[in-house]
Amino acid sequence: MRLRSILPVLALLACAQPAPRPAAPAASGDPWAPVAGPSGKSLQPLPPRPWDQEVVYFVLVDRFADGDGASFPGLEPGDKGAFHGGDLRGLTAHLDEIASLGATAIWVNPLVLNIPGFVTGAGFPDWAYHGYWADDFSRLDPRFGTQADLAAFVEAAHARGLRVLLDVVYNHAGYGSGLMTGTSTAGLFRSPCGQDDLTSCVAGLPDFMTERPEVRDWLLDAQLPWVTRFGLDGFRLDTVKHVDHAFWQEHRRRLQGLRPAGFFLLGEVWGGDEAVLDPWFSAGELDAGLDFAFRGGALSWLQGRGRTVAYARALEARERVRPGHLMAHYLSSHDEEGALALLGGDVERLRQAVVLQFTVRGLPIVFYGEEVARRIGKWPENRSDMPWGDRPVAPGARVARDEALRGFYRRLIDLRRAHPALARGAHRTLATDGNLLVFLREDAASGDALVVAVNRGNAPATTKVARPTAWGEAVAVDLLGGPPPATAEPGTVTLAVPGRGSVVVSAPR
Repeated sequence: MRLRSILPVLALLACAQPAPRPAAPAASGDPWAPVAGPSGKSLQPLPPRPWDQEVVYFVLVDRFADGDGASFPGLEPGDKGAFHGGDLRGLTAHLDEIASLGATAIWVNPLVLNIPGFVTGAGFPDWAYHGYWADDFSRLDPRFGTQADLAAFVEAAHARGLRVLLDVVYNHAGYGSGLMTGTSTAGLFRSPCGQDDLTSCVAGLPDFMTERPEVRDWLLDAQLPWVTRFGLDGFRLDTVKHVDHAFWQEHRRRLQGLRPAGFFLLGEVWGGDEAVLDPWFSAGELDAGLDFAFRGGALSWLQGRGRTVAYARALEARERVRPGHLMAHYLSSHDEEGALALLGGDVERLRQAVVLQFTVRGLPIVFYGEEVARRIGKWPENRSDMPWGDRPVAPGARVARDEALRGFYRRLIDLRRAHPALARGAHRTLATDGNLLVFLREDAASGDALVVAVNRGNAPATTKVARPTAWGEAVAVDLLGGPPPATAEPGTVTLAVPGRGSVVVSAPR
């Protein structure tokens, strides 16, 4: 989450407005004991499998699908800062939308009880529909659903092979949170705020003194029970660099006690790349980190900025990530303007960006609706409703969507899941001729090799590169459906790439 650049902090603090709080059931029983899903079986994580083969789908629950039609204060579909009514029941009912795309994991926003009211510093009532303004870390926000709804969602996701990542915030609570005045919690917060990453109050939010052991223990005791109770597969960790390394090391230690077989941790270190993230990787605090550099580099190059050889070197730099750790690369997010908007609505260019996303190393993340050309503009338009086309599914009922683009996403995801080289293979640049970028992805263990070529120019481009030895004598084909490349000259393959087009070449054996 990143608010500093989009919300006037002082106005936010001055304009918090109270509102009736929806009833929330108190937690009961052992908070660490697994709950049962609708089947009656206790919730457990999916069996371990390599995360480098996963594709993550990120959902803001409130903006996806309404499953119960409930009404509550702050529910104003269409208002940009209000709740729109999406909930866990709706998400569960439409999990096939995600599974059929080919995604293998789903990341959902924080679901803890959030502040009941709104803030107006942005010039309109802005509610906690996104889940990042916590008021009670031990309770589920009823605007998203009940504990039974969460259990049903996890069970249904696991039944489809979808791992579940829950977004978790340790750095701060929500504006005006009751925790700030609670008898046992008021002393958890920082005052005054400092100027460095650890002691600053991000966007003026109440900042926990996470460097203090008693504060750390309180936060971990409040949030780690979600792991065992609901059979989660991992956390997406918010505002990582605003919490010290000692906290994250204790966090990992406790999780290893809860999940000896492994529990995945994907962290947000704002501005993260392979070098920035390494201190958290080297200390074993994170398994993966959001790759902020990939999006900017890919979109900039596709729009003609910079030399192709420089972009090729940037992709090669990603290969320097610490072994056993992953860069989680994305094209759009809830904190930034979406790729399609930045590309001026040019779907053809977006397709090229998608080719790059799914053919380079890392953990690809799809932001909900990006695959059907959802309008992902500048904040808050990047948090618009999931388009459902002709289907009467709120919040985005009757909102047009691009099914052909979705089919393209599905094709690239299928290719990535079918080819070990795309998930874990080595990356080597083959050509950087003008506007044409060509690289090889090759996995020695499986003998899988693919050649990827992306032409950002308007005119067709042709180049000749060495034929991967892993292909043997097999006939090369373009897996995106284009004409087969020429292979008349021994040991080479000639690639003809249309203007503003891409090819992914392999030689099935």
